[in-house]
Amino acid sequence: MNREEIDTLLTAAEKFDQNECTGHELDNKILAMLFFEPSTRTRMSFSSAMMRLGGKVLNLGSVEASSIAKGETLSDTIRVISGYVDAIVLRHPKEGAARLANEVASVPVINGGDGTGQHPSQTLLDLFTIRKSMRIENIDVGLQGDLRYGRTVHSLADALTKYNNIRLHTIAPEGLDLPNHLKQDLTDSGTEIIMHENIEDTISELDVLYVTRLQRERFPDPTAFASFATTYRITPELLERAKPSMIVLHPLPRVDEIDPAVDRLPCAKYFQQAHYGIPVRMAMLNEVMNP
Repeated sequence: MNREEIDTLLTAAEKFDQNECTGHELDNKILAMLFFEPSTRTRMSFSSAMMRLGGKVLNLGSVEASSIAKGETLSDTIRVISGYVDAIVLRHPKEGAARLANEVASVPVINGGDGTGQHPSQTLLDLFTIRKSMRIENIDVGLQGDLRYGRTVHSLADALTKYNNIRLHTIAPEGLDLPNHLKQDLTDSGTEIIMHENIEDTISELDVLYVTRLQRERFPDPTAFASFATTYRITPELLERAKPSMIVLHPLPRVDEIDPAVDRLPCAKYFQQAHYGIPVRMAMLNEVMNP
């Protein structure tokens, strides 16, 4: 998607957020939810969005209870399911799975997250949340946590290159910074990337702080994980040094990386961010099934 397409979709989402819909936009349409990985927000917000537009949802259920457990390939599964529904949302542990599904499907496929690759529908609601608070232009965005394997930050960083004068500040432990190929793509697009090891070094500069969890499984040494988890924790005391207008986002679920006391602060937008998954995904579903 280019910037114009993104902005058009976000404007449509704004109308859905204001309840400017009939509730019958997708009458008689069926959405298949094929989730090969655990999910709460993505699965439920897509389901809620579909039902709010008058459509129905067909869930794959557990992988163990499907033909996939018998060895059926993803390609064959997608071909078969395409004959039952009007669109598919796919979440899969392998990077590139959504692209493969799109090549063989006879209906639209929406990427609900593919391995360590991308999570584009999450990025659209992230952008929508930012747009609710400020103009997406000439801002400093901090990306903190596991940036190497975190697909949400990969998609968000890529999308932000389509906007003017965005400065990206990466805050991550050594070895968990953005993948080199993504950093090269961002640099080639003209986006300025400023690398930090400590959030204290940049907190006062940021307009948006996007926090992701450090994934314990990426750390072979539990002691090292505990040390980093403490270092990268967002607390009210830390946020006293931030701009009054700065917002804190998180794709959720969180573990210990944001102190629950932050939830009461005006800058905490992550639960509102999760709510915006409904109007944004309503706009996405309406776009692909009711063009």
